[in-house]
Amino acid sequence: MRKYFKGAVVIAAIAWLFGMAGCGQTAEKTKETIKIGVNYELSGAVAEYGTKSSNGTLLAIEEINKDGGVLGTTLEPIRMDNKSDNAEAVSVAARLAQKGIVAYIGPCTTGKTLAASEIATKNKLPLVTPTATDPSVTVDPKTNETKKYIFRTCFLDPFQGTVMAKFASAELKCTKAAILMDTSNDYSKGLAKAFEEAFVQQGGTIVAKEGYVEGDKDFKATLTKIRGKNPEVIFVPGYYNEAGLIVKQGRELGINVPFIGGDGWGSDQLVKIAGAQALNNTFFCNHFASTSQDPKVQKFVAAYKAKYGTEPDAFAALGYDAAYLLADAIKRAGAADPEKITKALAETKNLPGVTGTLTMDKQHNPVKTAIVIELKDGKQVVKTEIKP
Repeated sequence: MRKYFKGAVVIAAIAWLFGMAGCGQTAEKTKETIKIGVNYELSGAVAEYGTKSSNGTLLAIEEINKDGGVLGTTLEPIRMDNKSDNAEAVSVAARLAQKGIVAYIGPCTTGKTLAASEIATKNKLPLVTPTATDPSVTVDPKTNETKKYIFRTCFLDPFQGTVMAKFASAELKCTKAAILMDTSNDYSKGLAKAFEEAFVQQGGTIVAKEGYVEGDKDFKATLTKIRGKNPEVIFVPGYYNEAGLIVKQGRELGINVPFIGGDGWGSDQLVKIAGAQALNNTFFCNHFASTSQDPKVQKFVAAYKAKYGTEPDAFAALGYDAAYLLADAIKRAGAADPEKITKALAETKNLPGVTGTLTMDKQHNPVKTAIVIELKDGKQVVKTEIKP
């Protein structure tokens, strides 16, 4: 769900933009609105993710305003496109900080969020990312200290890997697993590491561990090698683009064991790439299922369909919950003041959302249940729920 923040160009951009953003810029509440900076990947490589999350966020803000807004006034989203680029995410964050916002929602991916969070922290503005799943987003890996102003509504990569290892072992009754991961992507490597550790801990054996890089199209040689190791399940912790091709080509090679993955599979494009038939007997971890019979979920699904003409996915749902999380914090803060909002976000407890009930832990991560989705003839069905 994200790519790492890296590159000297981004560091240089941050240094330059710190000066542009100013020191300790205080966000203002006007008489008419409370301004929210919305920093999403609306174009570029992961526009699919950013657009869905943005749709969910804007729908939630629209609903909140129809219900009377917050603190007697309306929320005003100021949305900008970071173009799926780390340096542009910094630029957008800096420009938004100049517009009197009280908080940010977004970006989606880890690399962009890490970039934007530097500006958020510099300006003492809380930032809520819906879908950046790497632990380093909210916790400094060098000091192990929680980043005061950074929060999220999604669960973390290690949790997903552990969830799918438990599922493979306990639900699928598998003792031999293969891993096929994107070696160019830290999201994929993080899930693979957590899966391997948890699967072995439960008595399983990793019989093969192979890699590919983002953009690869032909996986048959690697899949043939894996097939020779006779795994009972194959874990593919990548994005839907490659995962769809891997499953499709695996089935063409006669590999009929379950393929399983993480939330990077959670796109309607997966079925278009792999084909509905090939995806039978596949499972992935996710934050949300539109087929849930929870009245809150069904109300959201109906509203999203009415507004956008399509069914919401996990990215849309997490973007939706991010807006409600922030609105709830502003209400409890009692003022459109970034410091008070930051404190209220950290104190969030048992907030109902469409992706589960959110309680923030000490590292600003939500404690909530993960859903395992099964694909049946191209349709997503809730297979089971696994608690933290």
